[in-house]
Amino acid sequence: MSSRPAKGGGRWVLVGPERLGRWVDGFAERHGPPDVTAADEVVRLQGADGAVAELRVPFPPLTSSGGGPLARLITHARRERRVGVLLVRLGGHAAGIFQGDVLVSSKVGSRLVHGRSAAGGWSQQRFARRRENQAGQAHEAAAEVALRVLGPCVAELEAVVLGGDRRAVDALRSDRRLAAVFALEAGPFLAVPDPRLAVLSGTPAQFRAVHIRVIDPG
Repeated sequence: MSSRPAKGGGRWVLVGPERLGRWVDGFAERHGPPDVTAADEVVRLQGADGAVAELRVPFPPLTSSGGGPLARLITHARRERRVGVLLVRLGGHAAGIFQGDVLVSSKVGSRLVHGRSAAGGWSQQRFARRRENQAGQAHEAAAEVALRVLGPCVAELEAVVLGGDRRAVDALRSDRRLAAVFALEAGPFLAVPDPRLAVLSGTPAQFRAVHIRVIDPG
């Protein structure tokens, strides 16, 4: 479980599916039995003392059967989905397919892209052209890996989670070969460092977690 400040007030808490029931019980113990309301994408708890918890449904919409909203959310969050992940940063990329928490196939790669030059004049212009070419080659390499790993399995995937650097990911959106991959895009966008195998393997802790915005009373 992790926590960070939330824009607009409160804080974000990430809770793994296996801990969600205990977290809800703890909220009720701290703030009193909550009123519960539910929509396709959010289950909202309001404690007797005014505390609020907004539980974002992973891979919405919320399951429509199986008891009350909280029971349905717990069941929904714990379900093992087949999910594709594509991580791209300038010079590095990784694609993988997960069954629940298990990485069943993957490919990781990198391409050299030089940093920006402080030189001026023609030297700077030549460097800028070389860097642009390197970036283009890096994007092409990332697209090829996405096609190799995710492309043949698109029909089996429930969603594709993206991460890395948004500009680097967006640079691939115009590639028509990846249209079916991007059509399955689901949040959250994963802020990760260089996409190495260990980083890719750890992404279920983010995309399977329930993201909860907690607003304390007062």
